[in-house]
Amino acid sequence: MKVIRIHEPAGGLVYEEAPDAKPFFCDVLVKVAACGITHNELDYPVWTCRAGHQRTSIIPGAEMSGVVAALGLGTAGIAVGEEVFGLTDQWRDGTAAEYVAVEARNVAPKPRTADHVHAAALPRAGLTAWQALFDHGRLAEGQTVVIHGAGGAVGSTAVQLARWAGAEVIGTGRTHSRSLVLELGADRFIALDADRLEDAAGQADVVFDTIGGEVLSRSPALLHPGGTLVTVAAPPPATRDDITTVAFLQESNRAQLTELARLVDEGHLRPQVGAVYPLAQAAEAYSAKAAGGIPGRIVLQP
Repeated sequence: MKVIRIHEPAGGLVYEEAPDAKPFFCDVLVKVAACGITHNELDYPVWTCRAGHQRTSIIPGAEMSGVVAALGLGTAGIAVGEEVFGLTDQWRDGTAAEYVAVEARNVAPKPRTADHVHAAALPRAGLTAWQALFDHGRLAEGQTVVIHGAGGAVGSTAVQLARWAGAEVIGTGRTHSRSLVLELGADRFIALDADRLEDAAGQADVVFDTIGGEVLSRSPALLHPGGTLVTVAAPPPATRDDITTVAFLQESNRAQLTELARLVDEGHLRPQVGAVYPLAQAAEAYSAKAAGGIPGRIVLQP
């Protein structure tokens, strides 16, 4: 099968042939129709497997949408030919390939109303946004949430989920993201390169940060007492003892993937795709995303 591989830490991406992926116990083998990528995933590849053995190469990519081609022993509840989407784990070869073997618990039926490209843009962004807002932020109807980086793949998903949950949404980001963020349901937008973030001081029940740096350091002031600051960028600053701070990494969750698919099919959630590249042009795709200026998720297609 054709894959994208890295052969050494900090090495380049190579488009080449690799042995066909094979499903293990409780796995599904998926013929990949589309693979969502995150540019910084190349900064932290895991060079050991779960058993502690050194890996000689890594196939990147975590998000995918495709068709089940085979089942491993013990796999139940999924059928060959079913369209699925999901998130692989970092200990195994990823989705930048024609086929990927993934634990069955990490995939769910693809949204019926979305094509594979848009479905592949949803798992990481959707799970990160869901877990930030609801698992960690405990966002509820009538509350106010500030979402930093609201024009990105994760941020734009969070805007839509917060709107669906009945929250007042304040999005932040660069000026060029304003129209998209407001279209997706934000009540207000603060341009970090033009407006005053302090204008939202003390207004939020939840702040969800996807940016880090100075934006994260200024975020505690946006919360009223008892609020929660959730970030996926860096450890949050410990500047107030009357708020809760949480830094986390998203986890795969089949029940949440199923709920995200339902929201897509019901029209509450629209995955954001910034660009689509052939699998053979993965190096260019990662570079383009790292350079900035492309909203939403970049997707590779074998």
